[in-house]
Amino acid sequence: MATIVFDLDGTLADTSRDLLAAANHCLGDYGADAMLGDDDAGTALRGGRAMLRLGLGRIGRDDEAVIDALYPRLLTAYADAISVHTVLYPGAMQSIEVLRREGHGVAICTNKPEKLARQLLTDLGVIDEFQALVGADTLPVRKPDPEPLREAVRRAGGDPALAALVGDSDTDRNTARAANVPSILVTFGPSGEDMAALDPEALIDHFDDLPGVVRTLWA
Repeated sequence: MATIVFDLDGTLADTSRDLLAAANHCLGDYGADAMLGDDDAGTALRGGRAMLRLGLGRIGRDDEAVIDALYPRLLTAYADAISVHTVLYPGAMQSIEVLRREGHGVAICTNKPEKLARQLLTDLGVIDEFQALVGADTLPVRKPDPEPLREAVRRAGGDPALAALVGDSDTDRNTARAANVPSILVTFGPSGEDMAALDPEALIDHFDDLPGVVRTLWA
């Protein structure tokens, strides 16, 4: 059976509020501790540097050297409060249970540092539901390079040629394309309205739809 690989931020879980809180904590050193808000959730799910760049840009300080200096502090602040507001999207784990029952492997491939991803999944109580986890720093390369996706499949005991990537961004779409496997993009995240334009093999509006979509990919 196929291995279904999941992105984490914005796909399995809405992590945006905890990410934004960590970024605002760092931006407070520049008098901009509330610079980022809920409307910036899409930027939050693109990572720490993207948040810092946006927040600093709003006060005219979007200097890469400042971003480099703040980034490690952001990671520390995020690790200290990684699961205060984060929630799994409705139906996520139920759909994974169905996939596993039908014989599919399940894994995570994320551009979140592996240690933080493992910490978050542990806090959420679902780390043991996945057969493999590959983070941004697990390998020398990260998504959209296809190798992290392939490695996640291999670690889950699967064949990298028989896999699909569930994600929420152009990074995920491009990763799947580079690996020559189908992509399934979710429309319920902050950038959901943009997913159709990426021309994935499938779109889902709710995790309840995922098992049925997977059944059609290799029919």
